[in-house]
Amino acid sequence: MAATIKDIAKLTGVSTATVSRVLANKTAFFSESTAQKVQTAATELGYQKNTAAAELVTRHSHVIAAVVNSTKTNFASQIIEGIQAEAHRYDLNVIILYAGDADAEQQRRALTTVIERPVMGILLLSVDLAAENLALLQQSQIPYCFLSISFDGARLPYITSDDWQVGYQATQALINAGHRRIGLAGVDSDYHTGRQRVLGYTQALANAGITPDTDWIQLGNYSYDAGQTAMRAYGAQTALTAIVGASDMAAIWVMNQARDLGLRVPADLSIVAIDGTELCQLVQPQLTSVSQNFYEMGVAGVQQLRAKETLPQKITPIQLVSRQSIRQLLMK
Repeated sequence: MAATIKDIAKLTGVSTATVSRVLANKTAFFSESTAQKVQTAATELGYQKNTAAAELVTRHSHVIAAVVNSTKTNFASQIIEGIQAEAHRYDLNVIILYAGDADAEQQRRALTTVIERPVMGILLLSVDLAAENLALLQQSQIPYCFLSISFDGARLPYITSDDWQVGYQATQALINAGHRRIGLAGVDSDYHTGRQRVLGYTQALANAGITPDTDWIQLGNYSYDAGQTAMRAYGAQTALTAIVGASDMAAIWVMNQARDLGLRVPADLSIVAIDGTELCQLVQPQLTSVSQNFYEMGVAGVQQLRAKETLPQKITPIQLVSRQSIRQLLMK
């Protein structure tokens, strides 16, 4: 059985109130020798503070919960790094739970796990909650903020990139290089984030006087497999000269599948990735990308929870990073 404050008090011959004050690092009402005696006894007995119990009593938690979408992409790691770094600055702890990939039941389980323990706030990383789970979250009255996702209409607190600009700038980079037959691979148009990227993509084409064929947009869930499926649909004889990958993972598999089909990147096919994680530099050729500031999203999420106020929206900056995967065509 774990040692308790009462065990330490019995061993040292001081009151439980004094033991509690010493272990809470308070400096009044006891001598230095008493403090040393209590600390020594706590070590000998293997005492571990029950943080959860203390937080239930004080109604003040030092824990942030990060609920993560389980789609097979890699952007979440940078957001979590930002969350961890900012939380560490304020001596906060972070727990991570996975909510599946558009799975209402897994979402409910993750939220229930969080809500049943004291937390100071919840950050949801690219999680589009089912209506009943959003209601569960709001009924908990725990502060929350969505990261790397945006929403139609509903005034939910979120921190993300401007996804319309993400789609627009990725497409415009290829148009600026002389491309006019440009695909969009692996994007999910069922949700607001994907719809905004599609709108940005189509607007960039429209501004250049380009009307896309229906098969230029290949839908998916931003995953590695989505890129493979898209490139197989385009085929070896594709009329496209360039493709926007809806995520780094999708773009990498577009590139790999293109190679299997006998297409060279960028000589035969230019590619721009959306996200701009370290994966873009680990492949050959390195991928030009519209890079999102995921780390800043994580930092800003913790700051918003600490501020204890609901800010409806925050947009973090994006940047076009030129690498090796775009071929400059001769402009007519």
